[in-house]
Amino acid sequence: MAAKSNLTNMVLCLTAVCLVCSALLGGMYVLTAEPIAKANADILKASIGAVLPEGGELSEAKPLQVGGQPSEYYVSTEGGSTKAYAVKSTVVGFGGPLTLMVGITPDGTVYNTSVLSHTETPGLGAKCTTDEHFYSQFKGFNPAEKILSVKKDGGDIDAITASTITSRAYSLAVKNAVEAFKTIKGE
Repeated sequence: MAAKSNLTNMVLCLTAVCLVCSALLGGMYVLTAEPIAKANADILKASIGAVLPEGGELSEAKPLQVGGQPSEYYVSTEGGSTKAYAVKSTVVGFGGPLTLMVGITPDGTVYNTSVLSHTETPGLGAKCTTDEHFYSQFKGFNPAEKILSVKKDGGDIDAITASTITSRAYSLAVKNAVEAFKTIKGE
């Protein structure tokens, strides 16, 4: 005999389905939380390694405001002297947050940059991670000698074709990291 369809039966059935789905979702979160955290830590470590000169001791993360947002930075030292700084910088790109790790030498020159995460359009803004001509412009960039913005805005950076917003965001993230570096140095 089939159960009679009424409001009580529908509410009980919907409640049971919600509880089962919630339990499954919670279980998957518990199972995947640690591997996801490890993968993110590995990405961060690789990114820091890519933006700093080789060798040296790396400090623990230190808190810092970058572009008005809470962030962090790391210091690479060797023999008691500072080799470089790695500053994490997040800005809003075309598709959402664009997070970079920016390596800066003690004289204020950008050593290198690396994208930690982005939500840019595949094939357009996402080229900020694959277009070597674009991201290599920042390697060795000295903001004391050049303007850290895209050429369309009067700067010295060639934008990615059809991705001016992403190029502006990338440049702003680097610029924010350089400004945060000045705060670290007390300039």
